[in-house]
Amino acid sequence: MRTPEPDAAAAPDTSVAERPDPDLEPIVAASAVRGILASVRGRRAPIVLIDGPSGAGKSTLADAVLERWPGPAPSLVRLDDAYRGWNGLARAGSDLARTLVPPLRRGGVGRWIRWDWVADAPGALERRRPGRALIIEGCGAFAAGALAPDAVHVWVAAPDALRKRRALQRDGGRYDPFWAIWEQQWRRYVHRTAPERRATVRVRRTDDGRLEPASAQSAPSAVARA
Repeated sequence: MRTPEPDAAAAPDTSVAERPDPDLEPIVAASAVRGILASVRGRRAPIVLIDGPSGAGKSTLADAVLERWPGPAPSLVRLDDAYRGWNGLARAGSDLARTLVPPLRRGGVGRWIRWDWVADAPGALERRRPGRALIIEGCGAFAAGALAPDAVHVWVAAPDALRKRRALQRDGGRYDPFWAIWEQQWRRYVHRTAPERRATVRVRRTDDGRLEPASAQSAPSAVARA
């Protein structure tokens, strides 16, 4: 998970090229993106769910997929914008599983409520119209798409020490007081739902800062937020 900033919702940084420090933002291997795009080829309005522990590189991977998506760009929903505060991991997934994904699959308008991190209160009501590909990224994304069994489930893993260092360094200390709180929620989510078992595409963060395809055998069983 990224610690949200006041202007984060208004101007998200989606430029992979502008992230040169692999210790903070991983370099996405083209093969990792190709694997995801191959999984959605031929599908109408596919749903891509990108899940995994904090600091693994989910947001960066989502940006890379969005940047290289052929045709009309998908709608991107970041769970960081939907968590209801630092204790909101489980609820964000269940909320989107009820109000966003099912209506879209029925051809209706999906909705979700953005969290105002500055006011620590519910913010704007967001709407997503049907007929467009959807990417949901963040800790708990598989839960958000629980009623979309045909979605592409992308699991992003990373060594615990690496992802923790990255998560804490990139937010300039703002995340430090909340790491343990978020980690506890993540571990409960993993214990309760075993999300990694649903992965159809696996990506791993290497020690040298790359996001690469991972086989089921080599993928680490990560347990944390992106």
